[in-house]
Amino acid sequence: MATYRIGIGSFSLAENGGVGIGTDSAGLGNLKVEGTVKTTDLDVTGVSTFTRYAGFAADELSISRDVSLTGEHQSTGDIVVGLNSTFTVSTGSTVTVGAVESVSIGTHFSPPIGDINDRPEVPVEGTVRFNTDLNTLEFYNGAEWRQFTVYGVGGRSQAYISGGFGALNTPAMSTIQYFDMTTLGNAEYFGQLTDDAVPDDSCASTTRVVNHHGIKAGISNIIDYFTTSTTGNAADFGDISSARFRSSCVSSQTRGIFVGGRVPTAVNVIDYVEISTIGSATDFGDLATPVQGNVSASSPTRGVIFGGVSTPSSPIYIPDLSYITIASKGDAKVFAECSFAGGYGDACSNNIRAVFGGGYAHEGPHRTTRIAAQTMASLANAFEFGELNVSKAWLWSAGNQTRGCFGGGNAFPGSNHYNVMEYLSMSSGGRVLDFGDMTEGAYGSGAITNAHGGLGGY
Repeated sequence: MATYRIGIGSFSLAENGGVGIGTDSAGLGNLKVEGTVKTTDLDVTGVSTFTRYAGFAADELSISRDVSLTGEHQSTGDIVVGLNSTFTVSTGSTVTVGAVESVSIGTHFSPPIGDINDRPEVPVEGTVRFNTDLNTLEFYNGAEWRQFTVYGVGGRSQAYISGGFGALNTPAMSTIQYFDMTTLGNAEYFGQLTDDAVPDDSCASTTRVVNHHGIKAGISNIIDYFTTSTTGNAADFGDISSARFRSSCVSSQTRGIFVGGRVPTAVNVIDYVEISTIGSATDFGDLATPVQGNVSASSPTRGVIFGGVSTPSSPIYIPDLSYITIASKGDAKVFAECSFAGGYGDACSNNIRAVFGGGYAHEGPHRTTRIAAQTMASLANAFEFGELNVSKAWLWSAGNQTRGCFGGGNAFPGSNHYNVMEYLSMSSGGRVLDFGDMTEGAYGSGAITNAHGGLGGY
């Protein structure tokens, strides 16, 4: 091994090409540095440690050009990324900064990127990564993965109400309404559906709403969609795999799933579409029990399905809670029960909590004011969470990270179709508060937001 003395230290060249500065070791293919390092172009691979005298570098590590780290790197000094520079941490890499007080990013920081399956098997608390399945940054809080807040287009969280039955003895509505979940207020006209067949339920990504139209004069297989960036009419999407009505929906950023229904007896069918494309739905799996009038909610990874009616001619309202994993096809699994048995209400969610409200409850059966909630990651029983101001069925519900909204619905017998819109806090529940009116009262409408629980957000 050749050694060259430069000033006080030495510059060592090993036979294998290893380089050592300030050390008598052979290098073994590594660059080992003791002392002060100044560079404008530093690329480090493998497991690397920058040391200064005894211990780790206490000085600031300044990056003035693009730097890629592909191994484990340690420093107790600040890491400062200069203007027009990029600090890239590759998948599987870690940067341990000890007691560092700050990391300053001048322009661009690239965290590890991957889908849900690429998450580390043993994550470290505070790990940040970009999830390509959810299209958002996420972090590990020591117990579970959480997503950073996701809002709709332009930073707005909007709710969309599709179709429904209006006044008695009139055709079903093809109107799309919308309102801002952040500011609340009355609903406004958005556009028209492709057909006046009543949507059973809606699913959505941050940019597109997809509706399954279940019933008109007969059973329908229509699926249509509209984009949320501008007001306008819906367009044809495709057909559901099995024509039916009175089903529910769950969705993530990429996938919309239609659950249960009747044709005319209850069915156990689950099918799905990819929201970003157009085309007909394909088989996803089966429910444990055929049901109609069930309601569903979504986390970024899981769809939770509540209740429903198993026998239309002699209604049997069930309290079952079941779930599916949105990213992988398969049958639903029953895991717990709701605090009441019911159907024909609706549900909303943020990324943590599913909230079920209204509809027909088993006791009677009568329309109910009850609202229950369930923590989707825990697979535990649902619990009492709040109350509607009026008992009603066939209402709609839509939520974001902070609010759950309920509106519309009927009060049969009679012709009173509600136009009121109400909300509660997704964190504390309680009795709903009135905040505005629909453009027209209706029941059986589909509803969704562009910031619902299946899209993440924290």
